[in-house]
Amino acid sequence: MNARTRIILTIVAVLSYVGYTYLSSESFKNPETGRSARVALTEVQETALGLQSYKQVLSESQVLTSGPEYDRVVRIAQRLRVCTGEAGAKFQWAVSVVRSPQINAFCLPGGKIVVYTGILPVAANDAQLATVMGHEMAHAVARHGSQRMLQTKLANAAVTGAQVGVSGMDYEQQRAIMGAIGAGAKYGIILPFSREHENEADYMGLLYMARAGYDPREAESFWKRMAQQSGGGGKPPEFASTHPSDDTRIRHIHDSLPAALAEYEKSRFRGQP
Repeated sequence: MNARTRIILTIVAVLSYVGYTYLSSESFKNPETGRSARVALTEVQETALGLQSYKQVLSESQVLTSGPEYDRVVRIAQRLRVCTGEAGAKFQWAVSVVRSPQINAFCLPGGKIVVYTGILPVAANDAQLATVMGHEMAHAVARHGSQRMLQTKLANAAVTGAQVGVSGMDYEQQRAIMGAIGAGAKYGIILPFSREHENEADYMGLLYMARAGYDPREAESFWKRMAQQSGGGGKPPEFASTHPSDDTRIRHIHDSLPAALAEYEKSRFRGQP
């Protein structure tokens, strides 16, 4: 079998595998945006994985169980979780506050939220803290982690198949082809999907915080404060990043405000501390 035939057969085999894996994976429709996607895990698998990771994080951390910082986070989480719709209603929500200088928060599959105390001073008020917590909760509700797992699995399968296909070529040809394929998978598939997930989580988080009675206009202020924390220096260009640039994110949030403000006007929580 000559090299050209081997490459063609490899391409056919890889495309068949990738197509079968994609089409046989579970389909998911985002309840807030209507966007359809494929996921690598079932909801039961995601919940189990999220709980396992949550327990591990807490076992390695200084967890707060009382005090004003703890009370603030728990109060906001309780308001937000009842505003995540039918998808969020299926979650077993839990929230923990970790003593750490990290400016970070996350929500694991199944609704396990972790907020680091380092982010609390950046959020100037409860609405700004609801911004980041709603964003992270949206990632879990939208099952973004499982979507990324599937994308990575498919991209790795394509790269592995290509390696087999070019095995008979000389080293320089192999390096050039594999470099192009690897870059294409990263910059053409994985990173854009990650940025799409960030934009989707921003939009959903705005809706959650607005329904919970937090002014969604504070989201712009929060992300501007986050941009100041990072200083903007040393960041990769947007096309090479999993997250949108600060300017892109703030512009997207601004464009999404009309929908969020409509939810805010209807919120039964408006005016509550």
